[in-house]
Amino acid sequence: MRHLPTPFSLRRALCASFAVAALSAFALPAAHAQSYPNKPIKFVVPFSAGSATDNVGRILAQAMGEAMGQPITVENKAGANGILGAEVVKAAPADGYTFLVTTSTTQAANVHLYRKLPYDPVKDFDGVFRFPDTPLVLMVRNNHPAKDIAGLIDYAKKNPDKVFISNAGVGSSSHLIAALVASSAGVKVTMVPYKGAGPALIDVIGGQVDGIFDQTNTALPQIKEGKVRPLVVTSKVRLPQLKDVPTLNETTMPGFEASTWYGIYAPKGTPKMAVDKVQNAYLKVMKDKAFTGKMAEQAIQMLPADQYTGDALSKHTESEVTRWRAVAARSGLSLD
Repeated sequence: MRHLPTPFSLRRALCASFAVAALSAFALPAAHAQSYPNKPIKFVVPFSAGSATDNVGRILAQAMGEAMGQPITVENKAGANGILGAEVVKAAPADGYTFLVTTSTTQAANVHLYRKLPYDPVKDFDGVFRFPDTPLVLMVRNNHPAKDIAGLIDYAKKNPDKVFISNAGVGSSSHLIAALVASSAGVKVTMVPYKGAGPALIDVIGGQVDGIFDQTNTALPQIKEGKVRPLVVTSKVRLPQLKDVPTLNETTMPGFEASTWYGIYAPKGTPKMAVDKVQNAYLKVMKDKAFTGKMAEQAIQMLPADQYTGDALSKHTESEVTRWRAVAARSGLSLD
């Protein structure tokens, strides 16, 4: 004779099933955490190979890959001022295997340069970690009549629209900071965009344009070889590598400070354990004095330890979005 289960036995069986399911649900993330990463990780750079951002991405990929025990590949998705690469990461699975290596251009400036930006730099990404900041140097061709920043501003006022300042591309840090300085100084200059900082700097050396704001890591070799003449740096205080070059803060623009900053972001919703592991691998690399020493030689500025975290990067991104809103409004910057 077949016995039907009693209500009590049914209830006990259901409870047991729910318990197993609950334990499995908790076990899966734990198992994933232990095995992550179990395949190569991808860093998407939204600019071309050879760019400053690309160099940062490749340096980090090599150092962090060793720390994480999995190779990290770098994929360049250049185009539309970094928009294409940012879109790729926004649409990628939030599984901890795709990250965006980018700058203030995509994460702070673009939102004010394009009326219909297809991503939100704050809402569509999670901050993972921040890279040290890189100040810029204003350099002019060797035969330019201006001997200092005050002289260049005076020259620009007497020759409106006849001062030609090159940059790495429309919307790049070199473009935006040049526009900010020109606006703050009350002068009109002609911005000359190039496809990258390399050719933009070459034309300063060749005398085709008057000057450029370029990052210290690429500017220092040209300055040391006497190919260009530095007038001023954008850091708050003087740089040890350019101790004879004054800051804008101490000369014509008290309180001025600007740098190119880099951040690594994940698609929104990426598991915290993945973000934490990537962040911890980076923090381990940043404790390597040989690694940080090479950056310091290029006048890349180290930050307080608590500023490297993902939370700090997310807060910094929000504040920079606000900051560049004011810059774009005051300078009349728009790309569409």
